[in-house]
Amino acid sequence: MAIIKINGINLNIDIQGEGYPLILIHGLGCDNTQWKGEVQRLSKSYKTVALDCRGHGKSDKPDSYTLNDHIQDVLSLLDRLEITMTNLYGVSMGSYIAQGVAIKQPHRINKLILTVPKSNGLTSSTRRFIQEHAKELEGLSKQEKRTFFHKHIAYDSDIFSKNPELLKSSLTPQQTAIANRALEGFDYLSELHKITAETLVISGKYDELNPPSEGKLCASLIPNATFIEMLYSGHVPMAEEPETYNRIIDKFLSK
Repeated sequence: MAIIKINGINLNIDIQGEGYPLILIHGLGCDNTQWKGEVQRLSKSYKTVALDCRGHGKSDKPDSYTLNDHIQDVLSLLDRLEITMTNLYGVSMGSYIAQGVAIKQPHRINKLILTVPKSNGLTSSTRRFIQEHAKELEGLSKQEKRTFFHKHIAYDSDIFSKNPELLKSSLTPQQTAIANRALEGFDYLSELHKITAETLVISGKYDELNPPSEGKLCASLIPNATFIEMLYSGHVPMAEEPETYNRIIDKFLSK
């Protein structure tokens, strides 16, 4: 782990392995520990660079920031590490950031992996879910709300009791609200054609946060994209169908 100052913000970066670079961008409320299993496997073949996005993990948590700040942080990190071209891999919020990076500087992205993505939204998918299910969530305890949420984002919600670290957040309610606000009102639909990287888009059939329809739309607008729907997964296919998921990722990166 290392702290690097990027755009006036201290970002926590974990670099492992040797070889062609692979930048990993985590989801909303999470941090680079989300990548523990992936890094352990992928760093055997690639130089993995997993960052804590601003406002997350051990990185600085400013009172306000935007999706564009996240995007610029990744681009500036590439500059700092003297990476001219890289593979880029984002999950959920990380996929929004990754799309933005690949749109802004397409010549720097070789292969692009977007897991459980969407390409536009008035707010974060979590906030939208809470708003849509407000009546059902009313009066529930914190644990009951969490259980309700898990049932709507996984093929088998027991995956979360078996893996309590999944989607775990260390953020305070205020920090979470700031992180959510950064994702308000983004829309890449008219710009996805600018992406030149070979792209893999993966969605989970039972994901009600970013459903497969969002992934299909994203893939349809990227010139060189392949869409895969995981049939026994929701929002965390890497944990729900790990062997199948890993084979898909490894095949894509190695070809």
